[in-house]
Amino acid sequence: MKGVAEICSDLIRFDTSNPGSGERPAAEYVATLLADAGIVPEVFESAPGRTTVVARMEGDSSDALLIHGHLDVVPADPAEWQLHPFSGEITDGCVYGRGAVDMKGSCAMTLATVLELKARGVRPKRDLVLAFLADEEATGEYGSRYAVTEHRDLFDGVTEAISESGGFSVQSGGVRVYPVAVGERGTAWMKVTAHGVAGHGSKPPVDNPVASLAHALSRLASHTWPVRLTPPVVALLESLSEITGRPVDLQH
Repeated sequence: MKGVAEICSDLIRFDTSNPGSGERPAAEYVATLLADAGIVPEVFESAPGRTTVVARMEGDSSDALLIHGHLDVVPADPAEWQLHPFSGEITDGCVYGRGAVDMKGSCAMTLATVLELKARGVRPKRDLVLAFLADEEATGEYGSRYAVTEHRDLFDGVTEAISESGGFSVQSGGVRVYPVAVGERGTAWMKVTAHGVAGHGSKPPVDNPVASLAHALSRLASHTWPVRLTPPVVALLESLSEITGRPVDLQH
């Protein structure tokens, strides 16, 4: 039975860059691992090559826990890497490659765990719904959106979910730190519209809306935003200070 490092290395060797040719080879690999362990996978595509795998490991409770991750990665330029980003090389106790952290490593942990449970004959206390999705690094349209729109029944009974973040370590002050995600940043999308008076190209108007938009974007780009430390960020900085012995000044 394959372990976490080997599964992670295998997944990295599939170039699932987004944008790119899609996730199908990696999805088929995941589906094969699950099927060989006796867990029936559902494999579907939202577009050619944009492949998602969903499976359910039955437990003792009708309430299900969703554990989901994504198989796509952001593009990588081999010229900028010491090791090839899609080699999945294992050296010095680490797996190297694009997606080792985000998030083929986490997918490998999920797979290795459920495979171990099946091998031991352990039945979980509740159903585990496993989803390995396409298209997280872009819009999600070909992955999570399609899955919940066209295959909603695969998520019946799900009451909680565990997604990415956490599960990897970082070096800080010579100490290996394992962060735990307790918060999530948000994003605010804004649409800015400028209006002007139509005119002939030979006589540009004084109130050119294009110039107004450019000025507005320039002001936004040069604006100094206030720093607001949320409780999770404060806890992180204080914990790192304690672990590494480095003082931290939260007032400046």
